Amino acid sequence: MKESIHPEYTDSVIICSCGERIETRSNKPEIKVEVCSKCHPFYTGKQSKAKAGGRVDRFKQKYGI
Repeated sequence: MKESIHPEYTDSVIICSCGERIETRSNKPEIKVEVCSKCHPFYTGKQSKAKAGGRVDRFKQKYGI
């Protein structure tokens, strides 16, 4: 590798919006993400109320059908 053209590769922390902290290595000291494997619906088997239901369900709910 050529000298002084590569970014510094150091310890890093990935922080999820749910509060989960994952230690890893990267060229950035801190990485913030919205969803991790501990809070993603695919891995947990749960779905948040904000994302539950599709367009048709929301339309029916809105207009009382």
